[in-house]
Amino acid sequence: MSSSTSSGTGGTRGAAGVEGGHGTRERHVSGSLAHRVPDLGAMELLLAVARLGSLGGAARELGITQPAASSRVRSMERQLGVALVDRSPRGSRLTDAGALVTDWARRIVEAAEAFDAGAQALRDRRDSRLRVAASMTIAEYLLPGWLVALRAQLPDTAVSLLAGNSAAVAERLLAGEADLGFVEGVSVPAGLDSAVIAHDRLIVVTAPGHPWARRRRPLAAAELAATPLILREKGSGTRQVLDEALGGLARPLIELSSTTAVKAAAVGGAGPSVLSELAVGEELTTRRLVSVPVADVVLARDLRAVWPTGHRPTGPARQLLSLTRA
Repeated sequence: MSSSTSSGTGGTRGAAGVEGGHGTRERHVSGSLAHRVPDLGAMELLLAVARLGSLGGAARELGITQPAASSRVRSMERQLGVALVDRSPRGSRLTDAGALVTDWARRIVEAAEAFDAGAQALRDRRDSRLRVAASMTIAEYLLPGWLVALRAQLPDTAVSLLAGNSAAVAERLLAGEADLGFVEGVSVPAGLDSAVIAHDRLIVVTAPGHPWARRRRPLAAAELAATPLILREKGSGTRQVLDEALGGLARPLIELSSTTAVKAAAVGGAGPSVLSELAVGEELTTRRLVSVPVADVVLARDLRAVWPTGHRPTGPARQLLSLTRA
């Protein structure tokens, strides 16, 4: 009876010991791998110690102090639970466990180097091209200067420009067909983040022979809204700003798909138009077009850089964005 009790007690202790050991093992293998495996810096240090036979030499090669190197080795030994390096006045020598860990570390460092080379290849491929989508006014009158400056900084980057109205720019970005966009509309298209890069003003212009060119008083906003104009197509930033500012527009006299075409029609005397101040500076200076003041309405707008929500520009796109702000 007594023997049976003792055996039972011993069995209980044995079971407890196994469970305790199993529990310790489970705790060791659970959790994040990053907490159980030394970091790359520690592995590179261990490889340098193995190659140079000196902790001090390894520290100098890696650009750290010897106390920092000693501390890193001790931390690695605590993390792994084994001694890795024997230190003596004659130098540092790997223990048997240290030699084995060094072999494993070498494979991990080689894999990390391959990972880094692959990531660099991805960056190089990304940085080798830049796809820009821009609304017409920005594409024609602002982007050329920005792209010349970008070319000076990134001569090996191939840039493609897709010009269209603001709605088309948003579609290109959301479809993944452009890396960075520029729009001129009243608001930011859905699904895009933005940054204001410049401000612009729309002005009413006519050929010198049009009756509005001889007006002594500013044009009333209501008269402008009721007059058929030479306009950009629906979806353009210019059309959006004008429509919102005037509360609606008359049916267009002519509807064209580029700022240059609208300007040419106005210069040719087809009728009045509303264009960006950026687009008509030369024509106003040479009197091929005349600016017509408008009362009681401000035709101002923000010019914005845009990109898909949550995907801040990187690489050449980020560089171009910084140039627009300069």
